Amino acid sequence: MMSEFVICINNDSNPASLIVGKVYRRLPDPEAESHNVLRIVDEDLSGLDGYLYPASMFVPVELPEKAKQVLMAVGS
Repeated sequence: MMSEFVICINNDSNPASLIVGKVYRRLPDPEAESHNVLRIVDEDLSGLDGYLYPASMFVPVELPEKAKQVLMAVGS
């Protein structure tokens, strides 16, 4: 099972939507993940259902509980 949070390592195709080095929330989407795509809550917070991006643009990260709480509160 992949982490609930990922770090962007490549934003070449979406520089306005993703920031390299930033932690993003990954939303569960088994169908998308079966196609190597992740559902991410990106810089456009109006898309609270997230947007699909290639999994290769991210790496999973485990965060301390306090950091998770803060990121969940701001919706990113």
